[in-house]
Amino acid sequence: MKVAIITFPGSNCDKDIGTVIEESYNANVSYIWHKDSISSGLDLVVIPGGFSYGDYLRCGAMAKFSPAMESVVSFAKKGGKVLGICNGFQILTEAGLLPGALVNNIGLKYICKDQDLIITKNDSKGFWKNYNQTIDSVSFPIAHGEGRYHADPETIKELESEGRIVLKYKNNPNGSIADIAGISSANGKVVGMMPHPERAMNPYTGLFDGKIFFDYFLAN
Repeated sequence: MKVAIITFPGSNCDKDIGTVIEESYNANVSYIWHKDSISSGLDLVVIPGGFSYGDYLRCGAMAKFSPAMESVVSFAKKGGKVLGICNGFQILTEAGLLPGALVNNIGLKYICKDQDLIITKNDSKGFWKNYNQTIDSVSFPIAHGEGRYHADPETIKELESEGRIVLKYKNNPNGSIADIAGISSANGKVVGMMPHPERAMNPYTGLFDGKIFFDYFLAN
């Protein structure tokens, strides 16, 4: 299993998620600097959380022009799996790999807490196929100031009808339209989400729900 994690100036979750993937899946993890391109033969590319380029101009707006992201876009268009978490989700929308945008939270406050999330019932991509079907929610930490998902009504309708909403907030913390916490591309290979599943795989936090989500990418 080969996984590449993109590191930008300002990324701060790259080592966190890399360690989780190495320890839980015995994967071969490489860290790709923003000025470099990803290699071939990868099973997954992860765009981690943080503040790429200091979030200047707009979250993710500068990162999309990096050589690393240019190669990620090409990889995704060829059917490669890409996961963007928090700032990574923002970058994926800016790069056009996912629809919509992430804007300032309602109340304009940074939110950092454990968050209950609803597993969507119309999941047509199989994100949660290995999960205990008697459970309909998980808990992942969130940590963002610009995590409110926004899209036009047509896009929201399309996401809902095609089963592309991966997670919803149980108690919406930021004003996201339709309580959306994470979405996927039409083929289910590109996923962006504001919550941090890598922070829900650690005995020190008492949260373990993250593994079942990573299983979609790394155990299938």
